[in-house]
Amino acid sequence: MNLHQFRFVQEAVRRNLNLTEAAKALHTSQPGVSKAIIELEGELGIEIFARHGKRLKRVTEPGQHVLKSIDLILRELGNLKRIGEEYSAQDSGTLSIATTHTQARYVLPEAVSKLRLAYPKVNISLHQGAPDQVAQMVIDEVAEIGIATESLATYSELVTLPCYEWQHMLVLQAGHRLCNVERLTLEDIAAEALITYHPSFTGRARIDQAFATHKLQPRIALEAIDSDVITTYVRLGLGVGIAAEMAVRDIVGDGALVVRPVGHLFGKNLTRVAFKRSAYLRNFVFKFAELLSDRLDRNLVTRAMSGHASDYGL
Repeated sequence: MNLHQFRFVQEAVRRNLNLTEAAKALHTSQPGVSKAIIELEGELGIEIFARHGKRLKRVTEPGQHVLKSIDLILRELGNLKRIGEEYSAQDSGTLSIATTHTQARYVLPEAVSKLRLAYPKVNISLHQGAPDQVAQMVIDEVAEIGIATESLATYSELVTLPCYEWQHMLVLQAGHRLCNVERLTLEDIAAEALITYHPSFTGRARIDQAFATHKLQPRIALEAIDSDVITTYVRLGLGVGIAAEMAVRDIVGDGALVVRPVGHLFGKNLTRVAFKRSAYLRNFVFKFAELLSDRLDRNLVTRAMSGHASDYGL
């Protein structure tokens, strides 16, 4: 048995049993992947995959147990590499962060800047994507830490902790009729053409749920993943915007736009930080978590990673 065989089996499962795609991802040949898997099955005396002709059809029951062991072995191999890097490089290297556009643009700059001051030899690699992509990048060890509002807590492979709460804000052109409404209602907002986030981003599910609960059908005039796009189209008069609190701080008082809090209508949103379960975290990863939120510290993250910390209240 060897690590190449383990990686080939793992990648085959990741690629939905498509050996051609697995070979591309691993920069090798499809026959080579197939041969290595067959050799491993021969050494173990079991079939990891059920086949139809030469095609893999499903993972067998004993194969499921093999996969768990392979995942554990390769995870610990990654941990060994990180331990070696930390103690040989003395707090240098690369911190890979997976996050959404809103977090990368409006939340992370201050924490990244402070980390660079504390660890000048550490490089930062930002990977942006949808929340589900953020989770998968952490699971696949493309990133060591993931930050997003949606989805992260639903993955059993991840350890997640609440980072901070935020609310949505209504973004209006100055002079809009809703600027002077003392207490906004969902009915007030539903009567407008709305510009807000794509359904999978930045708390959009809470917005949809609030309208549905009150049996309202708002007209979504434009959907975007970028808060700047939302405010741009509000400025052009295409509608009323609903954007994340942290994304509109800079436009408060700019004269052209007015921002109103609507957390009482759509509720609070929780941004979470995620790590791969059982991963080895380097010193600067702990430091970055602490810089993200004063509610996160090394002891709390360590307890969570060891399975001894429950969620805490904000």
